[in-house]
Amino acid sequence: MPKYVYDFIEGDRSRADLLGGKGANLAEMTRLGLPVPPGFTISTDACRAYLAAGSPPAGLFAEVNAHLREIEARLDRWLGDPRDPLLLAVRSGGRYSMPGMMETILDIGLNDATVGGLAARSGDERFAWDSYRRLIQMFGRTVYGVPSDEFERELAALRATAGAAGPSAGQLRDLVETYKKIFARQVGHDFPQAPHEQLYLAIRSVFESWNAERARLYRRQEHIPDDLGTAVNVMAMVFGNLGPDSGTGVAFTRDPATGAPGVYGDYLADAQGEDVVAGIRNTVGLPELERLDPVSFRRLLEIMATLERHYRDLCDIEFTIERGRLWMLQTRVGKRTAAAAFVIAAQLVDEGLITLDEALHRVTGAQLAQLMFPAFDLAAAPAPLAVGVGASPGAAVGRVVFDSAAAAAASDPVILVRRETNPDDLPGMIAAAGVLTSRGGKTSHAAVVARGMGRTCVCGADALDIDPEHGEFTVGDRAVRAGEVISIDGTTGRIYPGEVPVQPSPVARYLAGELSPQADPLIAAVHRLLGHADAVRKLGVRANADTPSDARRARRFGATGIGLCRTEHMFLGERRELVERLILADGPEELEAALAALLPLQRVDFVGILAAMDGLPVTIRLLDPPLHEFLPPLAELTARVARAEALGAEPGRDATLLTAVRRMHEANPMLGLRGVRLGLVVPGLFAMQVRAVAEAAAQRIRAGGDPRPEIMVPLVGDVRELAAVRDEAERVLATVDGAPEIPIGTMIEVPRAALTAGEIAAEAHFFSFGTNDLTQTTWAFSRDDVEGSFFSTYLERGIFPVSPFETIDRRGVGRLIRMAVAEGRAARPELTIGVCGEHGGDPDSVAFFADARLDYVSCSPYRVPIARLAAGRAAVDPATGTSDSR
Repeated sequence: MPKYVYDFIEGDRSRADLLGGKGANLAEMTRLGLPVPPGFTISTDACRAYLAAGSPPAGLFAEVNAHLREIEARLDRWLGDPRDPLLLAVRSGGRYSMPGMMETILDIGLNDATVGGLAARSGDERFAWDSYRRLIQMFGRTVYGVPSDEFERELAALRATAGAAGPSAGQLRDLVETYKKIFARQVGHDFPQAPHEQLYLAIRSVFESWNAERARLYRRQEHIPDDLGTAVNVMAMVFGNLGPDSGTGVAFTRDPATGAPGVYGDYLADAQGEDVVAGIRNTVGLPELERLDPVSFRRLLEIMATLERHYRDLCDIEFTIERGRLWMLQTRVGKRTAAAAFVIAAQLVDEGLITLDEALHRVTGAQLAQLMFPAFDLAAAPAPLAVGVGASPGAAVGRVVFDSAAAAAASDPVILVRRETNPDDLPGMIAAAGVLTSRGGKTSHAAVVARGMGRTCVCGADALDIDPEHGEFTVGDRAVRAGEVISIDGTTGRIYPGEVPVQPSPVARYLAGELSPQADPLIAAVHRLLGHADAVRKLGVRANADTPSDARRARRFGATGIGLCRTEHMFLGERRELVERLILADGPEELEAALAALLPLQRVDFVGILAAMDGLPVTIRLLDPPLHEFLPPLAELTARVARAEALGAEPGRDATLLTAVRRMHEANPMLGLRGVRLGLVVPGLFAMQVRAVAEAAAQRIRAGGDPRPEIMVPLVGDVRELAAVRDEAERVLATVDGAPEIPIGTMIEVPRAALTAGEIAAEAHFFSFGTNDLTQTTWAFSRDDVEGSFFSTYLERGIFPVSPFETIDRRGVGRLIRMAVAEGRAARPELTIGVCGEHGGDPDSVAFFADARLDYVSCSPYRVPIARLAAGRAAVDPATGTSDSR
């Protein structure tokens, strides 16, 4: 029989795939001798078997009972004992942290008989009945889907009449009877009284919560595989709601928002853990625990230091104090903001806990991208409406909405405003620009989930009186209604009316050379880790740039050349008229004249770009799009000509243009007369561009520069196409005095080019993968159409884990790239190979390109630092293959 259940002492943190993250870390703390309540973990294998069969695997509950008996013997308390009952907590725990997405059920084992025993053992009848009502509500919602609203209404009504002292034991006993009636009416039978039945049903519900819609949505958002399953952790209950000498809290070994060392966290006296993370009661800061219980506080600090040294990272800790005794309920490597990730990684290097190589794998390109976002210009900000807890940094502006559905349906930026969020709010949190709550702190559900997603979040703004039923919140006598614009600052916690202007982020200014690397701890950390990435990376990083200003910006951001200069962008604006002359040319003389008019303009363009990138390679792509893209649209011209004729006017040039557009019209122009095909069909077009490049380079050399142009031929599918263009180009280059040697290569952007790369390499000095078109042609997708039509369905159904235009499709497009690299280098070992599609700036794709042994990636200037960091991470551990941001 397979083994499905493991006592905490049997595992360790290396077994997270089997025991889930929570179970593996509980086992690790147990091995370290820390105070963990006795318990066991049901493995992810059991969950997968359950989900596959729709029922528990054979022997599972017999194993559960055997481990349960060991806990009972150790504590000398028994599940279901009416005199001194053992109560259990049942918690989910997947391989990767999914805060609040799956289920937890506390106080398993309470029933009409054992509630009296709990009251007698604790000496607190009120506590016992409060625990029983919690179980009925949590069990009903989790196991049977009973909405919490009805329970909450009854509880709110009782609290409203109970006064400052809170409900009495008798009132809570009556509330339990009311809850049981609600349960029976909603479910169709009485609340189960058998403790073992409660336990088995709770375990099944945790398994099933793996496929709950909110859990599936969270996994899609975080790119967590669907087939991992969750473990189930069963442990003896410890109680933080036994009076003022008890409590529960969440602690971080460093500030998860900034990375600053210190004591950070939230504490609630006389409360259970769910009260903290749900944000339904405002907490006190963790330092307040030192006043309330100095002994537990000192012991907690010792444990935090032990865990941080052991895990060599920021740790997130959940704990409970039961009548002065500290218990550890969970630890994990804590989620943190992008800023904290960089600062903490640098700190841990300084403290000797990790190496610089390890530090690179503690930060990601996606986090660096977040740090480059703008922030509010506080000098232009009005007085804030209120101030809450800055839980996840950023500057978010949007219309106020009060429910998840409204946020998810919005087409413009919105701020989701809630008293507190719960897991069902996840779709709205994903859609919103920012999240604002009136309750909770840095460890509430809203804060933890927002930080993990990089969303701006302000929590605990208790000055806000939120009334979602009437669609407004008030601060004093000021009302803000749904649809009004507000701005929230996730760093300071300030909430502003209206739209506050933004300014460039300090990190972006540093990367652009405007701030010193030592301007603050965050910039110093970014400078240090990015510098190490540059020192270790094997993959070059160039930029896609079409103008001298873009080229200069790219160089400031650390680009080591231009991997794609699109010449078609130089034919727009006032130059359209010259392109029209080219298209409308009637005979060789008019064609030659049109090209001659374009030549000096192209030469000026190239002089400026080569000067901006002096000493670095500049790959110039010859004209790629169909020529008719430079003409007015067919429908527009048709309407203009028809209007002129209807008015009895002469359509003039429009009629000539319409004839040309109709002649050149293609049903699918992206697969028609473009790229190399255009250069072969329009005599002299590519020759003009090649001459402009050569003359610009010669001019730069005469001026004392060091130009390094490369000429790239687009859309080649057959070696004979490239050979024909190369022959023509070399004849032109031979006629330009003072021109340097200019390599001639091609884009690999159609499957046939990848499949015949060995042949094409014989005529190419370099390859550059155009992954945008290669993805389109491999998948038979039109990017302009499919992203808006069915991609959302494919992502929702898990057919795509991520859009293939965002992250490279390794199994299909990636396989073509690997084949082309191998065959190209076999034919020409010195072949330089790069990539210049959008994937060149995607961190996960950069890791693939490094593993595929490309020489460089090229991306937009603003993504150059991100690609540099990703390339450094890949060099440190090229086998990683994907970002480890989780």
